[in-house]
Amino acid sequence: MAEKNKREENEEEISEVQPETQQCESPEQAEDGALISAKAEAEDFKRKWYSVTAEYENYRKRTASSRAQAYADGRADVVSKLFPIADNLDRALLSCADEATKKGIEMVVKSFEKLLSDEKITAIDPVGEDFSAEKCEAIMAVEAEEGEKSGTVKQVYLKGYEQNGKVLRFAQVVVVK
Repeated sequence: MAEKNKREENEEEISEVQPETQQCESPEQAEDGALISAKAEAEDFKRKWYSVTAEYENYRKRTASSRAQAYADGRADVVSKLFPIADNLDRALLSCADEATKKGIEMVVKSFEKLLSDEKITAIDPVGEDFSAEKCEAIMAVEAEEGEKSGTVKQVYLKGYEQNGKVLRFAQVVVVK
């Protein structure tokens, strides 16, 4: 029985030793495994770095664009508050009888028009053109006279203004029925 116990103990020792010998690698294999692992980790970090860099660049461009757009919108908003003043100047010019006063009002109107051109704002003047709801607001419809086509703009009541294709104020117009 002693021999049987010794044999069983030897088998247990052998079974314990065998898995260890199978798991042990040579130092060269361990270095190669570590090198491969380090290279894979470096590639992963490099890929993440590229991704974060690209995201940051996109964010920077987006914020610069939105900031520039907000600034332009703010400027257009301030200028659009001057439109009623220009309307009143146009009315004063039409009703002015005194030549010196008329000349002074014309100078103020020209400076306002220069301000508009500096801001790249153009007046919408659709007289004689087909009515377009994208740029005009019809406030009245009149009967067609001889030679007038239905749906055309006959008169502009209030000028409209646009900047870079964006309507700042719709032109209020009289349309032929």
